[in-house]
Amino acid sequence: MAQYVRMSTEHQKYSTENQAAAIAEYASLHGMRIVKTYEDSGKSGLNLKGRSGLQALLHDVEQPSPGFSAVLVYDISRWGRFPDPDEAAAYVHSCKRRGIQVIYCAEPFNNDGSLPSTVFIGIKRSMAAEYSRELSVKVFNGACTIVRHGYRQGGAPGFGLRRQLIDEQHNIKGLLSRGEKKSIQTDRVILVPGPPDEVELVNRIYRLFLDDNMPERVIASVLNREGLTNDAGKLWTRGAIHQILTNEKYIGNNVYNRSSFKLKIQHVRNPPEQWVRRDGAFEAIVPAVVFMQAQAVIAARSHHLDDAQMLEMLRQTLERYGALSGIVIDEDDEVPSSSAYRTRFGSLLRAYSLIGYAPRRDYAYLEINKLLRRLHPELIDEITASIASSGGWAARNKETDLLTINGEFTASLVIARCKPTATGSYRWLIRFDAGLHPDVTVVARMDPSNSHAYDYYVLPGIDFSAATFPILENNGFTLDAYRVDSLESFYQLAGRTTLQEVA
Repeated sequence: MAQYVRMSTEHQKYSTENQAAAIAEYASLHGMRIVKTYEDSGKSGLNLKGRSGLQALLHDVEQPSPGFSAVLVYDISRWGRFPDPDEAAAYVHSCKRRGIQVIYCAEPFNNDGSLPSTVFIGIKRSMAAEYSRELSVKVFNGACTIVRHGYRQGGAPGFGLRRQLIDEQHNIKGLLSRGEKKSIQTDRVILVPGPPDEVELVNRIYRLFLDDNMPERVIASVLNREGLTNDAGKLWTRGAIHQILTNEKYIGNNVYNRSSFKLKIQHVRNPPEQWVRRDGAFEAIVPAVVFMQAQAVIAARSHHLDDAQMLEMLRQTLERYGALSGIVIDEDDEVPSSSAYRTRFGSLLRAYSLIGYAPRRDYAYLEINKLLRRLHPELIDEITASIASSGGWAARNKETDLLTINGEFTASLVIARCKPTATGSYRWLIRFDAGLHPDVTVVARMDPSNSHAYDYYVLPGIDFSAATFPILENNGFTLDAYRVDSLESFYQLAGRTTLQEVA
């Protein structure tokens, strides 16, 4: 048997030691022996991200011989308090379909698939999700109260500022260094001015911006040439300068909830009316009138541009420089950044085409390669699912996408881009995964538009390998064997047990 234990920052009853003790007692009473432990300490149960223990467990379950036949968990909440209860069920199902049962030791029912247990487990999962939602509301309301009272709620102080620790009577206890946290729950944190040289540099940044009309990128370059670094000891960037010019903490205001990540589902930028604030909470290091002047300049510069305006500005850049590229656009302070054009129009190439600009070099292949990179994991998922429906199974290496099929042989997917020749015919370029040494390579040959797979080739490594096939930078290859119009025949072969039947 294996055991899985998880503790976030909750009550001591959920410590990993207490969970392990309860699980050990359950195992002893039922004649079980624990041979492996998976642990996540200090990890939220809201999602799988960051939970290396559960990820390792789910990975091992997919192996031919995981070394255990069941997983013991303290209770349903330790498996996870996923906002969507179906997510918890999906991970349990991943274990069950491999013949590994998930047992909750502290629950008053057995996870045996019976109707009562199914109903109870569904209710408990929903209760765990609801607990997370209620706790999220309580934590958020508590944080808002702290902010309204003028205390700092998390986050680095920023250049020119420091975090000062005070007790509940507002007695000063000292400054918190970078990475340090308070140790007493009733203590609070406020922001105070940092070293005089940092405070002076912050005000100099405002002077360069307002008096010398320097944009953020130029200010960063000036500071870097002078050998000055930010509070993390790194070079200045445009974003770091912009943050100093726009954050109200420099005039003493405490602002919270500008963005949110509730239940760790999605980052959301909140409108100003949802911000929680306390003006004048800290000692200002920048005069308020100077700060407001900077905001006026930024607002006038960043007014909303429609598509036609952005394209017209791009045409003007083309006229000034005679050519366009991401670097040229970013160096031109008169136009939005290249990332803004990518976001608005999908890619720089599409923005170029809309103003009638054709780069001297044909960059169309970049867009095709981007599409094929997105298509590759989709085809891997299709292969894995279809092999399972045909009676086999496939374990996927998350780093290389190499598939181990039925525990017998490995397979790699290669997508061959279709390239037209000068004579009007087509050619497909293949680059084998030589470093993976798969037993079988599945080649998806794309149609002339490179949007869909045209057909497939199954190439056993015994005939096509790094040792027998020349690997060149541009390797042309005539596909004339092992062809199938779809992957169905490969799925049927993979549903069997041995490499010999595939080859």
